Amino acid sequence: MRDSIRKISAILMAFVVMFSTMSFTTSKHFCGDELVDFSIFTLAESCGMDMNDIDITSNECQIGEEDCCTDVINIIEGQDLVKSEINFDNNQQFFVVAYFYTYINLFEGLKENIVPFRNYSPPILVKDIQVLDNVYLI
Repeated sequence: MRDSIRKISAILMAFVVMFSTMSFTTSKHFCGDELVDFSIFTLAESCGMDMNDIDITSNECQIGEEDCCTDVINIIEGQDLVKSEINFDNNQQFFVVAYFYTYINLFEGLKENIVPFRNYSPPILVKDIQVLDNVYLI
């Protein structure tokens, strides 16, 4: 149960990091007040009524006519996770190396102190062999 909660939380945190650093663009094309097209990651398609798309020499274009179409582009920027460069001078490098060396060596003798039979009880004595053989520790 506990392992599954850890795995689920790790996956959720990975998604949070991924979506917080992801950037994307939304594009909307309006004709007057009406939404014609909506697009994510690409530009929205035009409805064909743009003044820029109409040939100036054609009879459809009139000089007094304003462009009724608008494009709205929203750019949503994600976080920029850039690794910063750390520069140490010689004294700081010496301190970091000495600190890690002493920290690693703190746990060097730990294996000698482990008692493998600490959780086991001794066997039941049927006869005390030392008393039978008259062997006493002084």
